[in-house]
Amino acid sequence: MNKNTFAVTPPMGWNSYDYYDTTVNEEQVKANADYMAAHLKQYGWEYIVVDIQWYAYGAGTKRDRYQYIPFSRLEMDEYGRLCPCPERFPSAANGAGFKPLADYIHSLGLKFGIHIMRGIPRAAAQEGLPILGSEETADEVADPSSICGWNPDMYGLRKGMEGSQAYYDSLFALYAQWGVDYVKCDDICNTNIYPANPYSAAHEIEMLHSAIEKCGRPIVLSLSPGPALIEKAWHYEKYANMWRITDDFWDSWDLLLNMFWRCELWQNHVKSGCFPDCDMLPLGMVGKGFGQERQTKFTRAEQVTMMTLWCIFRSPMMLGAEMTKMDDWTLSLLTNEKVLELLKDGHHGVQVERTDDYVVWAGWNEKDGSVYAALFNLQEEEANVTVALADIEAALPLEIAEGLQKKYASPEGEITLRELWTGTEEYCTGSVVYSPVESHGAKLFAL
Repeated sequence: MNKNTFAVTPPMGWNSYDYYDTTVNEEQVKANADYMAAHLKQYGWEYIVVDIQWYAYGAGTKRDRYQYIPFSRLEMDEYGRLCPCPERFPSAANGAGFKPLADYIHSLGLKFGIHIMRGIPRAAAQEGLPILGSEETADEVADPSSICGWNPDMYGLRKGMEGSQAYYDSLFALYAQWGVDYVKCDDICNTNIYPANPYSAAHEIEMLHSAIEKCGRPIVLSLSPGPALIEKAWHYEKYANMWRITDDFWDSWDLLLNMFWRCELWQNHVKSGCFPDCDMLPLGMVGKGFGQERQTKFTRAEQVTMMTLWCIFRSPMMLGAEMTKMDDWTLSLLTNEKVLELLKDGHHGVQVERTDDYVVWAGWNEKDGSVYAALFNLQEEEANVTVALADIEAALPLEIAEGLQKKYASPEGEITLRELWTGTEEYCTGSVVYSPVESHGAKLFAL
């Protein structure tokens, strides 16, 4: 199997983490899947992803003390493979796993994903459980020196041991039986608890890739957390479909501002089947599982900025909101077909310039020659953002730039710009693109 065919365009979907943290249950997942099928599927949104600790009993019950309860009881089969907690996912009882839930989501025309931590459960190692397809046992392949600093559930797997690969093989064989389409693996993109060796789990990325190839199902592989290491870009691209270029992203302007230089750093590594990941979209209602249920702190202008940057950069698009509480404004952001068009195959984006005050990106469609300009105002007040048309042309492939030059042959001729968020038209001269942009806001033009 060629993993780059599993996700030709950036995956678009919903992830339970931003609203539910560790607490999501089957009823809530189904409710969000129903909403997506009814309101978002037609616009390309298709993944429903159950995030962290779906296997844990009592998850979230001690949130005032722990996000991840130390040595909590985990649902696990006889081969040390974690299974959905039946108290939260009743259809998983009697060994059914996630198959009934996956079947339900597939019946809606959607795809199903899960979050995992890298490695093998500490409980499996402590019990010395057998590994399916191997004579080695969990305690032999587990590496107690490789452990996540913020979630105590797992040990890393030792490099070069037959049982380590056999464990991952058995895991993804099980996921294939369940009908899993997407796996987000955590504590692996950057093992940032180890500053001296932030890529200590590179061998486990390779084992995950191998296990997916053997399982026979096209499972998209997403790596977390970030920030991803730019010097390891070749490794992410070879073995994964998407990788986090940031730590957890939340509704803070400072974090959004920081994403501009991250996207600049990674802009040349976006291609079919390989997508640097800006993390989830903290839009709508978020934070309940963290004890802070709230409407996103982003202003409307900042929300437009985030969506514009994610789209022209072509990041994966994972919504973090509780969709059943979706407001009309948020829904309008997620269903703008002209903007979402930039995520489709054949589109590309590149930064043209960036200062402390503004950022400009250019986008193009290699199939029809369409050109886009995104103007971002980073200032605390409304300001004009201006970019020379020649600078946009210089950022484009030669054949696309030549097409734009022919379209606006007269340097003093009038340019008609269509702003894709509002559908309104603006007018500039043939030498510059400029527009007033509100504070922390963005405009996205089709040239």
